[in-house]
Amino acid sequence: MVNSDKLKGRIKERRKTQRDCAVALGIQQPTFTQKLNNIRNFSIVEAKHLAEFLNIENASFFEYFFAD
Repeated sequence: MVNSDKLKGRIKERRKTQRDCAVALGIQQPTFTQKLNNIRNFSIVEAKHLAEFLNIENASFFEYFFAD
């Protein structure tokens, strides 16, 4: 389960939009929104690519993408 609040904050912090993230992942914006809101799951590849796009450090990866 993704930490939606933390990830949304990072998107804003990096001055990106959900559309920017969707384009970076090669998916439609509604699909990205569903993944961000834990309706659908990010694949590991998508999570890694998004982490790179948003400059999320490896040490923080699990805080964003594997929340309790």
